[in-house]
Amino acid sequence: MKSLVTGGCGFIGSHMVDRLLKEGHEVIVIDNCSTGRPANLEHQKDNPNLKVVFADICDSEKIEPLFEGVDWVFHFAALADIVPSIQRPEDYFHSNVDGTFSVLQAARKANVKRFMYTASSSCYGIPDKFPTDENAEIRPEYPYALTKRLGEELALHWAHVYNMPVVSLCLFNVYGPRSRTSGTYGAVFGVFLGQKLAGKPYTVVGTGEQTRDFTYVTDIVDAFYTAAKSDITGERFNVGSEHTYSVNRLVELLGGTEADVVHIPKRPGEPDCTWADTTKINNMLGWHPQVTLEEGVGHILDNIDYWREAPVWTPETIKDATADWFKYLGKDDK
Repeated sequence: MKSLVTGGCGFIGSHMVDRLLKEGHEVIVIDNCSTGRPANLEHQKDNPNLKVVFADICDSEKIEPLFEGVDWVFHFAALADIVPSIQRPEDYFHSNVDGTFSVLQAARKANVKRFMYTASSSCYGIPDKFPTDENAEIRPEYPYALTKRLGEELALHWAHVYNMPVVSLCLFNVYGPRSRTSGTYGAVFGVFLGQKLAGKPYTVVGTGEQTRDFTYVTDIVDAFYTAAKSDITGERFNVGSEHTYSVNRLVELLGGTEADVVHIPKRPGEPDCTWADTTKINNMLGWHPQVTLEEGVGHILDNIDYWREAPVWTPETIKDATADWFKYLGKDDK
C-alpha cells in the first residue's frame, strides 16, 4: 500500500504517518511546515518507506506528480485556531478551501482508492443538543470553522459528482503528544501544560464547569485507519471519546487545585459543552475509542518536556491575544 499524508509533519498527521508505517505502508508526506514541525517525524528519518516533501498543497504543479500510484490520501493540512482566522480570513480560505480543492483534484486525477478528509466539530457552532450527532445544524461561529466546513462540502461533493471514495471524519477536541506549542493562543492543553511547567496559575475560562470531548490522538488515528480500510464512501462520521469532561477535571488531572487557578472571562461563540454522538461510526465501522482522559493525561505527563517550548500565557497576554475574538464575536452580547 502507498499512502499520502498532507500535513504529515503536524500533530495528528505525524501520528497518522507512524500508524501507516507500522502497518507496512509506503508513505509520502506533503507539508509546507507553516504550522507543522519536521521534528515530529525525526524518529522516522531513517525509515526507507517514508518520503517527506516540503511543498504548499495549493501548488498543483508540484504536488500532482506525488499522487501517482497512491492508494490512500489522508488530508490533514490546514490552518487552525480561532483568532488568526478572524484576523486573516484570506489565509484560512486559501489553505483550508483552495488547498482542499487542490488536493482533491490531484487525488481524482490519480484515481486514488480512498480519500480521508479531516473535518472539525467547530462547524456545529453552539449545538442545540448533546451528545451532538451528524444531523445537527451546521452553524460556524468563526472563519476557521467555516473554511473547514467548506472543505468538507467540497470533499463530499466530489464523492457525489465524481464518485471519489471520500470519507469525512469530524473530530472533537484532539489532544496528545506533538500538539502545537508555538504560535497563537489556542488549545487548552498547550496553554495549561506551559503554565504547569512554569509554575504559573491555570487560566480557566469562566467557571471551568464547561465540558469538552477530549479525544486522544491515537484514537483519532485509529478511526482514520478503520474508515480507510472500509468500503464506505460519501459519509461523514463524528469521532470523539464517548465522554465529555469539565475543564476543572482537566486541571485536577494535571495536579492543580483551586488555589492554582485564575479565572478569565467566558468567550463569545464557544459552547458550554462539546460531546460527539458516535453512534454512527460505532454501528457502521465498529470503531470505539480506547484511551480514557485519565490515561491520555498520564501519557502527556510522561512526555511533558515537549511543552517546555510552549509560551506561558497569563490573563493579560490572553486578553491581548483574544481582543479581536471579543470585538467581532461578542457584538451580539452588547
